[in-house]
Amino acid sequence: MSMSKGFANAFRIPELRKKIFVTLGLVFVCRLVSQIPTPGVDWTVLGEIIADFKNANAQGGILDWFDVFTGGALGQCAIGFLSIWPYISAQIVIQLLSSVVPALEKLKKEGETGRQQLAQITRYLTIVLCVVQAWGIASALSHPEVLGLPLPAGKAIVLNPGIGFNIMTVIGMTTASLFIMWIADQITTFGIGNGASLIIMINITSRLPQALFSAWERYFGVKGDTATAQGTYAELGLLILFFLLVVMGTVMLVQGVRKVTIHSTRRSVGGGSTFGMQQTFMPLRVNYTGVMPIIFAQPIIQIPSALLLKFTKSGSLLNRFAQEFSSGSATYLVVYAVLIMFFTFFWVATQFNAIEISENLKKDGSYLPGIRPGKATAEYLDSLMTKITLIGGTGLLLVALIPMLLSGVIKVPWTIASFFGGTSLLIIVGVALDTLRIMESHLLVRKYDGFLSHGSLRGRSGV
Repeated sequence: MSMSKGFANAFRIPELRKKIFVTLGLVFVCRLVSQIPTPGVDWTVLGEIIADFKNANAQGGILDWFDVFTGGALGQCAIGFLSIWPYISAQIVIQLLSSVVPALEKLKKEGETGRQQLAQITRYLTIVLCVVQAWGIASALSHPEVLGLPLPAGKAIVLNPGIGFNIMTVIGMTTASLFIMWIADQITTFGIGNGASLIIMINITSRLPQALFSAWERYFGVKGDTATAQGTYAELGLLILFFLLVVMGTVMLVQGVRKVTIHSTRRSVGGGSTFGMQQTFMPLRVNYTGVMPIIFAQPIIQIPSALLLKFTKSGSLLNRFAQEFSSGSATYLVVYAVLIMFFTFFWVATQFNAIEISENLKKDGSYLPGIRPGKATAEYLDSLMTKITLIGGTGLLLVALIPMLLSGVIKVPWTIASFFGGTSLLIIVGVALDTLRIMESHLLVRKYDGFLSHGSLRGRSGV
């Protein structure tokens, strides 16, 4: 009741109501871009090829991975196929480089001016990534057999292949991606929440009606004919219960924090002697890495194995080795799990700077109870973060493997299983919590009730 009342109150505040409508309108435009086919492409032929490939790879694969994050733009090869991902990729690259390149690290520490310069560099890198990726897509559409996608007899995906088609595709997809990037900035400025995160979440949830339709056919039959149903009602009930448990666990993983007590000495306004002490907390998130390890691990396994299957002789050692990494195999799951844990610790090692945190605490006259300032504090924070990362990485690993296990063991269609974990569920839960937290902050400021009867919502970074 409190949740529905909170949404009703949100539309009573003019400013918040305007932000909601602006966000919905811009998201609609973004979805529209992802449905406009690329000129010169016979998307019906492309759809046949993709369907055949998915039937041969029932547990997902690289094409399903693309389809999830482009919001279905893959099927008709829309001009918005690249979506917001070149911009996200550029942000990740700059974020990683700023930890190892002195010039970028200096900009990162220069406050607002430095952040604006880094943002401009990110946009330039986005254009480069758009051009490279769009050219690769155009070449793949012209020659799909190179990727192991055989064409139906007498048919072609590209009606008039050549340099002209490649240039036209690069211009169209680059422009669309930059336009979506601009939409994301407008949502962040004039709407609710982070625009890029919202666009990714909407792209993922756009597949939800298809998943519900597949579930209906599996458990209630095609057009209500129970004779064609493949699953039982008991299985459906268990899946619903399991889904609720997975969502609860994902919420705990996303919101979980380890509070580190900090004591700060308070001084007089003129910088005189110490006259008191206050206690605060530093939150260390359990899921510090977000979905980055999963995003890194999937392409590293799938792309090389797909290339090896294509360019190695059938029956050869490399070919058999690549077949072992097909989605769902035991070898694939083990290597996938190892890569997720590796990238979890790698991301924390590059982004969490215990030495810098300890130095900042020392400068502010703050300290951890029972820990000497300086090197001892850095070592304690580093050790504590390692333990937290192990717990968070294990939880992330379980969430990532659940869809594959459901699809492989119970034979649940991948369209349904993909919503039981992995990047899809993590992103949906995280972005939804952040957006609701922002809406609730508007409600509480204006003395309205929030979405919860007791307490308030926390986002991924809130405490």
